[in-house]
Amino acid sequence: MKTRRASRRMIMMLGVSAWRQMNDICAGSQPNFRGLRCVIIVNNHGRPRLVKLYQSVVGEEAQQSVIRKVFQQVAQRPDSFCNYLDGSIPEWGEGVKLIYRHYATLYFVFAVDQQESDLGILDLIQVFVEALDKCFENVCELDLIFHSDKVHYVLDEIIMAGMVLETNIIHILQVINDQNRLHAQSQKTLTPGSKARTPTIGPPSLGRIMPLR
Repeated sequence: MKTRRASRRMIMMLGVSAWRQMNDICAGSQPNFRGLRCVIIVNNHGRPRLVKLYQSVVGEEAQQSVIRKVFQQVAQRPDSFCNYLDGSIPEWGEGVKLIYRHYATLYFVFAVDQQESDLGILDLIQVFVEALDKCFENVCELDLIFHSDKVHYVLDEIIMAGMVLETNIIHILQVINDQNRLHAQSQKTLTPGSKARTPTIGPPSLGRIMPLR
């Protein structure tokens, strides 16, 4: 009974396609790609702030083409439209959905398999944004630019190899806090007796990222 409940819970978290992919990997077979194809954060002007490709796109020009096509398809939609659409990305073939949220100056776009739940991915985007907001204390676009390594780390705690690993915001923040403590301890070990400088003037804040809808 406990095994069945755990399996149901994992299916709800990962989605059907990612669950099947994980079973294929555990069985030692080479699965066809399922699940999340990529995570892209791009601003209102089309400049990418984070790009994480889980399905390989060979060549810099092809990758730039994917980013450009994703942005064009979501940016032309009015805010009154729903947050998901059938994407047209030739590099990935047919069967790709673009699910996104528009927060202030940024689009958070997840390209996924057709089998993924639209509402589940929207909730996943919200979890990602809330984790960033807690991590950076009112996250803004400049945080994504100057701390891209930390943004990638937060994303890797939620998604790895196109599969959802964690959706509990408390667990995600706990891991991030543990990592921050280890980093602080390593800094003290490297520079004993030195005090961390507190900047008096920081980058101008663009305001908290809040959903437009």
